[in-house]
Amino acid sequence: MAIARHGSGPRATLGAIASQIHPVFMLPPLAASGFGAVLGGLGAPRLAALHLAVAFCALYTAHVKDGLVDFHRRGEDDDHPLTRRGCHLALAGSTLLCFVGVVVLALRVDAVAALLSLPGWIVAVLHAPHLDTNPFGATLGYPVGIGFALLGGYYVQSLALSTTAVAFAVVFVVVLAGIKVVDDATDYAYDRSVDKRTVAVIVGRDRARLVAGALMSAGMAAVVALAATGVVPRGSAFATLPFLAVALVARRADAELATMLLVRASYLFFALLVVAVWVRPLSGVALPDITVLGPYTYLATEVLWGAVAVALVVRAGAVRAAARTAAVLYPFAYVWDWYTLSVGVFSIPMRTGIDLLGIPLEEHLFMLIVPTMVVGVHETLRDLGD
Repeated sequence: MAIARHGSGPRATLGAIASQIHPVFMLPPLAASGFGAVLGGLGAPRLAALHLAVAFCALYTAHVKDGLVDFHRRGEDDDHPLTRRGCHLALAGSTLLCFVGVVVLALRVDAVAALLSLPGWIVAVLHAPHLDTNPFGATLGYPVGIGFALLGGYYVQSLALSTTAVAFAVVFVVVLAGIKVVDDATDYAYDRSVDKRTVAVIVGRDRARLVAGALMSAGMAAVVALAATGVVPRGSAFATLPFLAVALVARRADAELATMLLVRASYLFFALLVVAVWVRPLSGVALPDITVLGPYTYLATEVLWGAVAVALVVRAGAVRAAARTAAVLYPFAYVWDWYTLSVGVFSIPMRTGIDLLGIPLEEHLFMLIVPTMVVGVHETLRDLGD
């Protein structure tokens, strides 16, 4: 029985097999594996290439399995280059190569390296027709596989996992989950007709775009925060700029075009992260030291963020709601703050020294600013959602 559905002979067979190499969706996981290797120091390039090959085989398995299910079983796709037998043979070949690579990693590195390489293949085999029928599996399968590709690539080089590697893996999962939500919206009509419960089907296409935007924004914000605190190289913050620029353009595009733009933006995001990790351009730059304000340091930060909180509640028309919330929470916050200061849980050296009712002036302001900020952000997000 033939392997290729269109044509015969070796050329048609090789073309059908090669058709399941999808560069657009293969590059991010492979880039994640390579990024993990660079993050781990890239002391063993051959092992990095081996891990990359294992990730490639897992991705190939995923594409063949999706085609087998979507065309030959569900009838969802209009065409597919491989026959049913061709799909089975391609699955067997890619799985065999994947597991050979996993065994070699176990022998050349250790069992942990092998275990970190397996989730990609597991997700590939289970994605269709199991994981893709619910919003969590459909959205998180691909990103989680990428997260493990990063961790595996890092572990193979360093024989350990670090906070930095895990932080980057989580960021990748969150950002790519947002892109996947947008991508799933391209099949909204069909998915809804067969009761395939993607995020777009459950909440609608418009709200799905909001969910996607929130996930991608959270990922970018996390990179900036982690870079500022030194958990990841400080230059990583610059990698967010082109991605955010493309995301703003993609907001007004349809789901298919937006997916293409965002996937390519993720390539640039990965590339700039590699540069940030490899070159570490801001490694010698220290954070601004605002303690030059002396005893007014804490008060100055409260004036800044208090102004932001007030601006948010004024813009959202939620001044009364913020005042009511702050008033209700204030007594509880006051007792909590007084107790923790009294027993020495924390101290505030950079303050004015002015105390009111047994606690610093700055703490009274803090207990008013925080609920105001929360109400302002909540109301602003609700306005954006509406």
